[in-house]
Amino acid sequence: MTGEHGTPPERAESAPLEAPGAPAKTVSWHRSTGLVAYPDALAAMDLRARQVREGAAPELLWFLEHPPLYTAGTSAAENELLTPERFPVFRTGRGGRFTYHGPGQRVGYAVMDLRKPGPPDVRRYVQSLEAWLIAALARLGVTGERREGRIGIWVRTSSGEAKIAALGVRISRWVTTHGIALNVAPDLSHFAGIVPCGIAEFGVTSLKALGAEHDMARVDEALRAAFEETFGAHLTDGTDPLVEARRLQTVGI
Repeated sequence: MTGEHGTPPERAESAPLEAPGAPAKTVSWHRSTGLVAYPDALAAMDLRARQVREGAAPELLWFLEHPPLYTAGTSAAENELLTPERFPVFRTGRGGRFTYHGPGQRVGYAVMDLRKPGPPDVRRYVQSLEAWLIAALARLGVTGERREGRIGIWVRTSSGEAKIAALGVRISRWVTTHGIALNVAPDLSHFAGIVPCGIAEFGVTSLKALGAEHDMARVDEALRAAFEETFGAHLTDGTDPLVEARRLQTVGI
């Protein structure tokens, strides 16, 4: 899913994506259990984006975990894939370079319509994703920070700065797909098979490695609350995107 949006945004604090005084938008939310195969997730996400674009379904925030894999964004360089035989590698249409997904990492796919309330503002959306992660980490007692020229969210550790979360975005006709990946308690050695997001001089870390709260359910609570705050949204429980995609395939839509 994630690596990063291709062009670093200006590092400014982000106001809620909704205009001041606007009623909270309703966004469907779903948390998948177990590990979701990447191709299945991608197909379901793309289908939902089409529905959102056509006004046939609400916007979506989808929490899930993938089995171990690497994804390559549109700017990925082949020499940054260090052990191509280690895990499956998926080419994806999001911006950015190589990144890792696996158990213990909370992936959040956001299918959002940037035309609402409008006008569309890609830079502001990416800044809002960053602000969302920073706010969620604060709720967990961790200080996340932006860095000029380095997309993602960073923390200070005893051995230097390390990346704790990545973000990657694809936008088609003003509807977004992909989103964020927060390292809760993954096997950090799995990142050694790539140059994460093309940045070799800095490492990666996780909530567990920092000694912070890393119970996934509690992390999800923090992410949900921070999303509503950052995006001026109201999250409501929605149907499983995988089940919905299979249903629509069955009826030939």
